[in-house]
Amino acid sequence: MSSNHRTSTAPAGIAAYPELALLPEAVAGRARLINFDAGDVVFRNGEPPRGLYYVIHGELMLVRHSKSGQQIILQRTRAGFFAEASVESGSYHCDGVARAKSRAYVLPMEAFKQALARDPAFHAAWRKRLAGEIRRLRAQCERLALRSAQERIVHFIESEGSGGTIELDRSLKSWALDLGLTHETLYRALAHMAQSGKLVRTALRLRLAVPRKPG
Repeated sequence: MSSNHRTSTAPAGIAAYPELALLPEAVAGRARLINFDAGDVVFRNGEPPRGLYYVIHGELMLVRHSKSGQQIILQRTRAGFFAEASVESGSYHCDGVARAKSRAYVLPMEAFKQALARDPAFHAAWRKRLAGEIRRLRAQCERLALRSAQERIVHFIESEGSGGTIELDRSLKSWALDLGLTHETLYRALAHMAQSGKLVRTALRLRLAVPRKPG
C-alpha cells in the first residue's frame, strides 16, 4: 500500500456489515482497518494486489490519466467492496486514490482467494454479489445514455430507490458526478422539477410526485 495511511487491527464490528459477515473466519479474522486522508494513494498502477478493500466511510476511486493529463474515473466507492477485479488480476491496471477522508477494511488477498476456492457457500455468495454489481452497472450505463438531466434523475430514483422515493447517501455535488452532470445543472433540474410539481424534496430525501389527473 502506497500512502502513509494509518492501520489498526480489525475490530469486532466487522460483523455489522452484511457482506463482510459472510466472510469465512480465515479471512475476517485477518482483516485490518485502514484510515486514509483525502488525496492518499491506496495503490498504484502495476502493483500486485495484496488486499481487497471494503469502504465503510468516505470515498475511494479508481483513476487513470489520459495523455493530456486528464483524470479518468473508473470507479467511485463510498460503501462496499472496492477494486473487486483485483481478485482475478496479478496487478492493478489503474491507481487507487482516496477522494475524501476515508476508512476501509482491507482483507488479505491470498486468504480471500483460498476461501473462494475451498468454501462453496462463500463462492456462491461472492458470485451473487458480483451479479448484483453487474445489474447496477447496466442501470448506470442506461442512465448515462439518457439525454436530459431530469430523465437521469427520475431513472436514478426509480432504479436505486423504493416506491419512487430515495434517501441520498451522498452530497448533491457527488451525485451530480455519478449522473454525469455538473452540479449547477443538477441544482437547476431539481429546482425546476420541484417547482413544476414533479418532485418533492426534503434535504437529501427525494420523492417523485404522482401526476395529478385532470379534474
